[in-house]
Amino acid sequence: MNSGELNRPAMPPAFFAALLAFALFMVTFGVNLQAPLYGAYAARSDAGATAVTLAFAAYVAGLMPTLLLLGGLSDRIGRRLPISIALLLTAAATGLLAWNPNLESLVVARVLLGIAIGLATTAGTAYMTEIVGEKNSRSAALIVTSATSLGFGGGALATGVSLGLQGATFVPVSFVVLLAIAPVLALGALKLPRVDTPERVSLFRFPVFPARTWVFGVAIALAWSTTGMTIAIVPLELKSHNLGGWTGLVVFLSNFIGFLCQPFARRMSNPKALALGFVLVPLGFLVLLAGVWTGSIALVLAGAGITSAASYGFTYLAALSEVSARAPDNRARAVAGIFVYAYAGFSLPVIAAGALADRFGLLPAMAAFSFAQIMVTIATVGLWITHVRANRNQTPT
Repeated sequence: MNSGELNRPAMPPAFFAALLAFALFMVTFGVNLQAPLYGAYAARSDAGATAVTLAFAAYVAGLMPTLLLLGGLSDRIGRRLPISIALLLTAAATGLLAWNPNLESLVVARVLLGIAIGLATTAGTAYMTEIVGEKNSRSAALIVTSATSLGFGGGALATGVSLGLQGATFVPVSFVVLLAIAPVLALGALKLPRVDTPERVSLFRFPVFPARTWVFGVAIALAWSTTGMTIAIVPLELKSHNLGGWTGLVVFLSNFIGFLCQPFARRMSNPKALALGFVLVPLGFLVLLAGVWTGSIALVLAGAGITSAASYGFTYLAALSEVSARAPDNRARAVAGIFVYAYAGFSLPVIAAGALADRFGLLPAMAAFSFAQIMVTIATVGLWITHVRANRNQTPT
């Protein structure tokens, strides 16, 4: 019996798992809450596509140091405090944008949100496994991916609906809801049971990259690069076609369809789910690109849904469950490692596309991204197949 089981409370684990899932949902809900307002922030600051994508990617300026240096923080101080801090940072970022809505505030808010996500995802994934039990580690990964997928997409949709009902405003009801709930939930997170045993380890701990998981890292980087483009670049192009009102739904679908696919992904082996993701990501972005090119919102929505199936469905769940299973003693740091891959993909291509968009236009930038994505996918799959065959040949018969 481990120390976590000794400390397990009398109440059903399902209650605490649900409360933790709601906390993770609220943190991720805040991340894309402001996405439908990107165009308005840019107009208010008289900025172009490069400035918008840099503001969007400032998220990673907060996230990466957190993942690289503090990925194992919860091993030292426990799981509850990082999650509580993440909720408060999410509220602070949202409050800043409501108080001073412009591109400069967006940069600061995105940095705070990056720190929040870095703290919440690493601590939350490890904590969920400890709450539901080691033997249910794949179920724990499913709960985390479901809660965060709904959150990432739900925030943008909530703001889009709020703007549709309220009209143009920089303080939509969705902002008010988060500001009301997050601080209360931060206090609630501190009341979660302590089922882990804090370790006497260094406060600053680097991520862990388990052996033979590189392909899962590259896959999630490719998948989330598409999500980054959908959130940061596609809304600018929709606005130019007078379709800006669809931004919230597009961002929501780019996450929600993945949530719907997770039960199917759970029934598949991780390599099979990964392989399906490699097909869906470039296919979906091609459909989305065709929709933007022709001004067809139906194709845009379909493309967002197809990419979502991989980005937050098959690829996301496969990657998270694989690294969790391969590093049971360093789960928080292994999750930090997979998110290093994910958020490098999420941000760097978007910044490059923004620079291309200011010089050549949004559509050529999106087309260049699509071509690069296809080429990298083909190369990665080819290398993966080569490694699998080599390992089989080395296995004794």
